[in-house]
Amino acid sequence: MKVHLDCFPCFLRQSLIALRLGTDDEALQEAVLKSTLEYIRDTDTSQPPAYTTTFIHRKIRQMLGKDPFLEIKARYNRIALNLYPSMKALMDKSPDPLCTAARLAIAGNIIDFGIFTSVDIEGTVDRALNTNLAVDDYAAFRDAVADTDEILYLTDNAGEIVFDRLLIEHLTASGKKIRAVVKGSPVINDSTMFDAEESGLTKICEVIENGSDAVGTILPWTSSGFQKAFSAARLIISKGQGNFETLAGIDKNIFFLFQSKCHVISNELGLPQSAMLLKKS
Repeated sequence: MKVHLDCFPCFLRQSLIALRLGTDDEALQEAVLKSTLEYIRDTDTSQPPAYTTTFIHRKIRQMLGKDPFLEIKARYNRIALNLYPSMKALMDKSPDPLCTAARLAIAGNIIDFGIFTSVDIEGTVDRALNTNLAVDDYAAFRDAVADTDEILYLTDNAGEIVFDRLLIEHLTASGKKIRAVVKGSPVINDSTMFDAEESGLTKICEVIENGSDAVGTILPWTSSGFQKAFSAARLIISKGQGNFETLAGIDKNIFFLFQSKCHVISNELGLPQSAMLLKKS
């Protein structure tokens, strides 16, 4: 995935979303926005958009002196936890709990405040459970899960991590050893160890940090410990569009669970925007 010209206005839009969450001071918003233009101008178009987005959000956090997404992350962890009992009941009653859990995990990927300013969680859950996935490699996913005892699970966003917990609970109940991965420090509304604890995930499986504040998973920017875990993993479940941007094409057994939330990626995949995917690497 490379930067397209259509990514440039999106960089600005994402900056505005973060700034409006982080401060009501319009003079500060203007100053920070102008500072991010340097990174947009110097974008390396041979790299995924996640590279430029990472630089932009580092600058925003630095100039605001705080994480602008902290409050909304906590709010959507609470919202998702309130939905957890009903979603778990759906999974437990399903004739194919693994399929239902995977679809719920994909539905949770709608919680992305780097891109959206509001989300319809219940409507997205209904769509995930009752319509066809645009890319559906579930049969290969089911076989890959059955064929391994250990799985590396790359989480994406806060709130969404509760949906990941459902899939991970089913996998652990099936005898799988799961190592879930969160970011080493805040970036956008991506999950950190705090979110893993708040969602209850740390009580379900081992959770490790990747040592990075990058959008997606930019392997050279992650810790040596995470790189070893990634290299050794026989099966990787990768959540979210950012992870797809940065890991697609890597020679590993990865299943990408996400929603295609921008038209650039959708066009690259030949799919409509908001398509839901369970895609084998």
